[in-house]
Amino acid sequence: MSKDMLMWDETIFRNPEILELDHVPEYFAHRDSQLQSLKFALRPAVRGMRPLNCLISGPPGTGKTTAVKKVFSELQEHVKNIVFVKINCQIDSTRFAVMAKIYENLLKVSPPSSGVSFGKVFQKVVNHLITSDRILVVALDDINYLFHEGHADEVMYSLLRAHEQYPGARIGVIAIVSDTGTMYKFDPRVGSVFLPEEIAFPRYGSREIQDIINNRVLHAFFPHVVPAEVQEKIVEYTDLTGDLRIGIDLLKRAGLNAERKASRIVSIEDVEKAYEASRLLHLCRNIGTLNEHEKTLLRLIAQGKEPQTGELYKEFHETTQLGYTRFYELVEKLNSSQYIDADFSGKGMRGRTRIIRTRYNPADILHCLEK
Repeated sequence: MSKDMLMWDETIFRNPEILELDHVPEYFAHRDSQLQSLKFALRPAVRGMRPLNCLISGPPGTGKTTAVKKVFSELQEHVKNIVFVKINCQIDSTRFAVMAKIYENLLKVSPPSSGVSFGKVFQKVVNHLITSDRILVVALDDINYLFHEGHADEVMYSLLRAHEQYPGARIGVIAIVSDTGTMYKFDPRVGSVFLPEEIAFPRYGSREIQDIINNRVLHAFFPHVVPAEVQEKIVEYTDLTGDLRIGIDLLKRAGLNAERKASRIVSIEDVEKAYEASRLLHLCRNIGTLNEHEKTLLRLIAQGKEPQTGELYKEFHETTQLGYTRFYELVEKLNSSQYIDADFSGKGMRGRTRIIRTRYNPADILHCLEK
């Protein structure tokens, strides 16, 4: 057997966990100012006061969630009276689901799934904080999804004004927003108490992506496994979107492709093959979080030929029996989440006819919907 071939019990991965998307790296470069701003906002909590609230924004895959997890982890080691809770609002997208997650983290047991109101669960959460003399810091990751269902203001209002109804309650909120071209505005009642420290996470530049990918290669693989030209190809693909998660996923898949061939070296061909498999990874994952009516509407759009709003609504109504108001809300959600473009064509009454088309290849969307 060639010395360039892997034995059945050998691997090219030194630390494969470094290539998992939920891994919090020790080397977290090019985000020093953002980390410092986040720590500054949470410093009052270390002294027993309510922390400053934060609004973290930036495109997908720019380190927003990782930064919060890293700061939470560091502070948790040094303070015991602060409870840090990160909630994925793609998954927990209602006000009850958010509060149930906080309840679970505090009391180490889930609240009853039925017969209990949001108010009751919230009351137990706040009373527990007061009696145990603890401070709560909640990170609402992808809070965009709470806006889509109309729960964002209710959740924020309850958390931010808890101290008014329950003196002694100390709660801080970190809202994490993925930039999708739509600005989300809180109700004035929320805005007047939120008053956040705004922390922006810009898209990674090509050199920054290169530095981060090189570091992941250094720690995830054994030496000389991923040649420079292969790393450059991965950086090139990652730079197309600015989403670092795509580059990390490519590294993992390309490495697995090399191992499948029993090769000790990752090749350009391994990367190309991995890119074909991974390019739809995030699209399919995100589409999987949509509810059935949203998926139905997206499917109708993907199957149509640039349908106008009126034609699309008729088809949607026949399929779901839902009214125009709900249809319009779903169009706005899919538009703001960048699944579709809903442009006014300039035709029709007062030039307000809307043409709706998918931002992705319709075949790719239908593929994800069928998974």
